[in-house]
Amino acid sequence: MNPSEIQAIKNRFGIIGTSPVLNHAINVAIQVAATDLTVLITGESGSGKESFSKIIHNLSSRKHGPFIAINCGAIPEGTIDSELFGHEKGAFTGALDARKGYFETTNGGTIFLDEVGEMPMGTQARLLRVLENGEYIRVGSSKVMKTNVRIVAATNVNLLDAVNNSKFREDLFYRLNTVPIYVPPLRDRGEDVLLLFRKFTNDFSEKYRSKPVRLDTDARELLMQYPFPGNIRQLKNIAEQITILETDKELPITAHSLNNYLNPVQPAGRKALVPLRADDESANPFSERELLYKVLFDMRRDVTELKKLVRDVLENEKYGGEILKDHQELFSSIGNIEPVIPAPTMEPTRLLTPPPPRTVELDRYDRYSDDRDDIEDVVHVSAEEESLSLEDKEKEMIIKALRKNNNKRKYAASALGISERTLYRKIKQYDIEE
Repeated sequence: MNPSEIQAIKNRFGIIGTSPVLNHAINVAIQVAATDLTVLITGESGSGKESFSKIIHNLSSRKHGPFIAINCGAIPEGTIDSELFGHEKGAFTGALDARKGYFETTNGGTIFLDEVGEMPMGTQARLLRVLENGEYIRVGSSKVMKTNVRIVAATNVNLLDAVNNSKFREDLFYRLNTVPIYVPPLRDRGEDVLLLFRKFTNDFSEKYRSKPVRLDTDARELLMQYPFPGNIRQLKNIAEQITILETDKELPITAHSLNNYLNPVQPAGRKALVPLRADDESANPFSERELLYKVLFDMRRDVTELKKLVRDVLENEKYGGEILKDHQELFSSIGNIEPVIPAPTMEPTRLLTPPPPRTVELDRYDRYSDDRDDIEDVVHVSAEEESLSLEDKEKEMIIKALRKNNNKRKYAASALGISERTLYRKIKQYDIEE
């Protein structure tokens, strides 16, 4: 679909943003709308999943039928079956009259099941029957009823984890996940943050009859670096707070002032949603730099183990002693190998047993001691005994790069091989003082 058609859909449904991941999600929603396929929308809370359900309904052949959005996590477990499928009179205490459920009242339309991962197991079995053959039974009845409803589900939890923990039916997951749509979090949408902030502040300035809020360069950069755990909902709240509380709007809002409205965020990883995009960084539990460190440490350990194996083999070979003697520098990293002197006899060469390797314990941050000239070699302990922190290594490299470049983030980021935005996030994460 061409960009003009996608932009027309954005204007119609009030979606603001130009990021490629957002455009991809909208494109999938437009293409699947013409079908009756079940759709599973995944994304973090507050990322705008309900807007995609409205796109699917209003562009489908069911657009003239009813549409209802249901938060499965907000309905008590004891009444959710009655809400969805209806009940007969006297089915339970308080059922004074028969009641139609949502699957009956929205016949011919679309039901949006938000937070479907919170649905009780018993209700999941009933929902599976609706998906398979369009049948359901009211609570307290034995009569099978038919419905023609399209189901669009959404979740902000990892349904595969829920399946593995026996909290969600596997067969229901695959029935719901016919067409997956991933709604990206706000922090992955680049400059969309600034576009949304400008839209919200203009709306609130008009509502409260005040001058629009403006941000200076540093404030805009800070806003783009903030991870927004509450996504669009949180950004909207911040925009409203600033519009009301900032009295002097003649000057742009500074980064210092903006920081007062941003809640501190702990550097904790988020669980990946289902389905994961192949190019989504959140699918990887490590950053690229952390992965590089891990690979290097694993390679060093493997090489050390290989050297030990070769040395052990040579010690038991007839001419192994001469080889070890001529190439001691190859084995220096696994211990100090003493010169091997063959016995002056005609018997097979007997190798002297090398002394146990000397281990020099070094502090994580102080790699060299004052008497380092007396140390000819540094012997690393085995992988089980090493205490290596990838976060500490990364923090140390960031500090060195900043100092080397006089705390200029642009040049430090270039030296580290990462973007300035990533460097800014790491500085905040490790609480590095510039």
